[in-house]
Amino acid sequence: MSDLVQLTTDNGIAIITINNPPVNALSPGVPEGIAESIEKINQDPSIQAAVLIGGGRTFIAGADIKEFGKITSGKNAGTLDLPTVLLRIEDSRKPVVMAIHGTAFGGGLEVAMAGHYRVATPGAQVGQPEVKLGIIPGAAGTQRLPRLAGIAAAVEMCAGGNPIKTEEAAKLGIVDRLIEGDLLKGAIAFAREIAGKSAPKTRDRNEKLGTPEQNAPIFAAARDAARKKQRGMMAPQAAIEAVEAATKQSFEEGCKTERELFMDCLFSDQSKAMIHVFFGDREVAKIPDIPKETQLIPVNRAAVVGAGTMGGGITMVFANAGIPVLMKETDQAALDRGMNNIRKNYETSVKRGRFTQQFVDERLKLITPTLTYDGFENADMVTEAAFEGMALKKQIFGELDRVCKPGAILASNTSTLNIDEIASATSRPQNVIGTHYFSPANVMRLLEIVRGKATSKEVIATCMNLSKKLGKVGVLVGNCRGFVGNRMFHPYVRESVFLVEEGASVEAVDSALYDFGMAMGPLAVGDLAGLDVGWRIRKEYRHLEKPGIRVAMAGDNLCEMGRYGQKTGAGWYKYDENRRATNDPEVATLVKKWATEAGIKQRQISPEEIVDRCVYALVNEGARILEEGYALRAVDIDIIYINGYGFPVYRGGPMWYADAVGLKKVYDRVREFEQQHGELWEPAPLLKQLAEQGKTFADFNKQHTATA
Repeated sequence: MSDLVQLTTDNGIAIITINNPPVNALSPGVPEGIAESIEKINQDPSIQAAVLIGGGRTFIAGADIKEFGKITSGKNAGTLDLPTVLLRIEDSRKPVVMAIHGTAFGGGLEVAMAGHYRVATPGAQVGQPEVKLGIIPGAAGTQRLPRLAGIAAAVEMCAGGNPIKTEEAAKLGIVDRLIEGDLLKGAIAFAREIAGKSAPKTRDRNEKLGTPEQNAPIFAAARDAARKKQRGMMAPQAAIEAVEAATKQSFEEGCKTERELFMDCLFSDQSKAMIHVFFGDREVAKIPDIPKETQLIPVNRAAVVGAGTMGGGITMVFANAGIPVLMKETDQAALDRGMNNIRKNYETSVKRGRFTQQFVDERLKLITPTLTYDGFENADMVTEAAFEGMALKKQIFGELDRVCKPGAILASNTSTLNIDEIASATSRPQNVIGTHYFSPANVMRLLEIVRGKATSKEVIATCMNLSKKLGKVGVLVGNCRGFVGNRMFHPYVRESVFLVEEGASVEAVDSALYDFGMAMGPLAVGDLAGLDVGWRIRKEYRHLEKPGIRVAMAGDNLCEMGRYGQKTGAGWYKYDENRRATNDPEVATLVKKWATEAGIKQRQISPEEIVDRCVYALVNEGARILEEGYALRAVDIDIIYINGYGFPVYRGGPMWYADAVGLKKVYDRVREFEQQHGELWEPAPLLKQLAEQGKTFADFNKQHTATA
């Protein structure tokens, strides 16, 4: 018997317990242990029924994701495959009751559905989240789930990937009984009730599979929703196809179809990219020079300076996490505006069903608007969210230094400014850190945490840990202009404007990148954020530009005409009162005129060139950032771009994407652009080195973290 699975008995009822902490994943040894237990139970005449339960905090949270990599690299041909184990459970002559607490996800739910009955604690969760890894259920999940829950629920769970609570699962027929109190006791009592009765096999149940007429609209609507919500992803469409197979083929045939679709997805670039992102989300939390046992600073009270878009959003982030927060402004009108915006945001969330009214009322009680620094002496962490100007930020930090208690964390929500210079306005640079939120701060998951020269390990560890409590993905970055995200975004946007100046239409640039998978095209993003934001920053840094180097002019020229984007009704596009965009022929005429005056030849530009120019500009700058140590690993850059800049998750982030294309190919294309467009395209030394060695950014990480 496997060490991971124990078999005990209780008066004629066998108890199979899975003990593979922390989440009882189906690692090698677990399926084999279950199969062995089933065999023993069937050979023992004293056993009438069995209960299968997870030890510790959960049932079975799913497959061991590391195993997928072994399958694709041909390393795990020897393990007993899960579908075979599940058929053995289903074919057991003694009924098997699955007892679910915690989570039964993916392979965990597939195991549960192979049982003859399922009981569960209220509030536990079941789901088939495989599409979030770019794959579909691979052990008959798409075949058994529709037989228990019906077609509509099965399609939604397999293609959407979101879990449901066991209360909902009981209504759908996935769970037979909810058990209050002790789950094992309740499951054993249930097993005694059904012992000796004929046990229903899930695979033989066809009463919920519907007719072709009933199913056609369900599948059509699901395909349409997946095309919109999970644009460019193959797994959701494959999941729908697999569930459809359950309605048109026998169970055995349906399983074959599912297996083929599962293997197609597993071996795809999309799945490899999404598994990379899954592990990357965990990897970014590890900081090589900060020990796990670093003392954390308790953050029980917070304060925010500024009640504008960012200040209000950050205030909500703290309140949503249950942390009381002061929000300071300099005049009453600005403070009232800030509070009104917060209330409006909450009202929208209630309307959309994201929050209950009770939750919102509790959150609003945690927010205290103020015009003074009174109460700041009690704050454990203060976040400055004032206008992006160094003089103002230094003035505020000087004031905070005087009013805040020793040991309080002083954070700046700056997107480009030097944290060390901001810290120099205080007598405690070790307590100063950058926390760069993305707009809207209460929605976007990314938080760039900017380490200054003097920032203490305790402050860094606290902010990394706090980011989870705030519902953010915290990524530690170094202190350079624009940090990681905006420093890379600058060349990306620059190329998009160059392309327009060279003859591509605004909509051609945006749609090429949208079709590549970006959430929005770069020019539409500029209009949304306000073209004046970048314009202001560029003016501040003009003196740092090399003379004679080409500068993107069209965006700045639009700003000089007062066209800032959505907020002024016109930027690259025209906007109506609902901020709906339409193409503006005036922009095309203006750009043509400016290009002619500047001696830029206009030409036809292909979508491939648009994508290569913009995405490889990101990659080339990312390579410099990595080499200079402003990002710890290539995956940190990927996670920043997926969570903060709308980079398609199924492409794994810019650095992973470049590895997938092949760095030699990327480098050659960058060299080609350098010959055509000059020194802005000089290849990053790291890109050149890795391309020539036939290596990847991932290889650089391994070698780099080994020596760090």
